[in-house]
Amino acid sequence: MKRVFKTAVVALLLLTANPHSAQAAGNGSRATTRSFDWNPVMEAIIEVESNGNHRAQNGNQVGAMQITPILVEDCNEILKQRKSTKRYKLSDRFNVEKSKEMFLLIQSWYNPKNNVEKAIRSWNGGVNYKVKSTQRYYEKVMKAMRK
Repeated sequence: MKRVFKTAVVALLLLTANPHSAQAAGNGSRATTRSFDWNPVMEAIIEVESNGNHRAQNGNQVGAMQITPILVEDCNEILKQRKSTKRYKLSDRFNVEKSKEMFLLIQSWYNPKNNVEKAIRSWNGGVNYKVKSTQRYYEKVMKAMRK
């Protein structure tokens, strides 16, 4: 419970830095990343990626969420564009809370409509993912979410 509360506080702080970037677009939707509960998705990704091991390593992908250096650079570029002074380090990938912050930042930037399928597939295949290439991963994460 303590971890969920900390994650919620971190997400709220991260997204209040620029609330407009988290606004969902189109269709009069009032949902935002801030009000969307990404915890089940993040926990399922952690289970699939590393079985909860925050020290997991697979090539240049490390940590519980198997974050690459390119994703850290992308997060820092988003923060820069949002005029934030915060920056992530490569070592932050081993910190579960900071990894979740990076996930939330990526979602608020590339997935403002909070599409869970898009979030899962893009976490595996990048922003320009292919459905066919990410199908097995998507199915694994969805199965982990149903547990």
